[in-house]
Amino acid sequence: MVSRTNKFRGRNRTHGRGKKAGRGAGKRGGRGNAGMNKHKVMHRLKYMPGHWGMHGFNRDPSLISVHLTCNLQELAKLSDGKKKIDLSEFGIDKLLGSGKINVALEVTVEHASAKAVEKVEAAGGTVIQPEEELNDE
Repeated sequence: MVSRTNKFRGRNRTHGRGKKAGRGAGKRGGRGNAGMNKHKVMHRLKYMPGHWGMHGFNRDPSLISVHLTCNLQELAKLSDGKKKIDLSEFGIDKLLGSGKINVALEVTVEHASAKAVEKVEAAGGTVIQPEEELNDE
């Protein structure tokens, strides 16, 4: 039995496709998402709603607070034998409770975690946090 492609061989080497459609991705309008904003735009609008654009949750950068932190284990290096230490002088605005502290220090810092306060007070020191002003409107 002879294959039907033999009928199209010879002079008609394009197998009935013409010259250009048989090359590359011609008959399908391009490869992949080609033409989604041009000749395939109606297909995109009908069958792919929400394909482009932003999805999900957006975080407002003004609501994200970034603290420069310091752990308890670094306090000994910063204090240099002093009993009082103001972390705002070093640009630190939050004290975290990682590590151990054996020296009784008076630490002034804007924010401190509960574990940090607990460990400093257990060593005989205190954590001073300036009160934030509340605006009553």
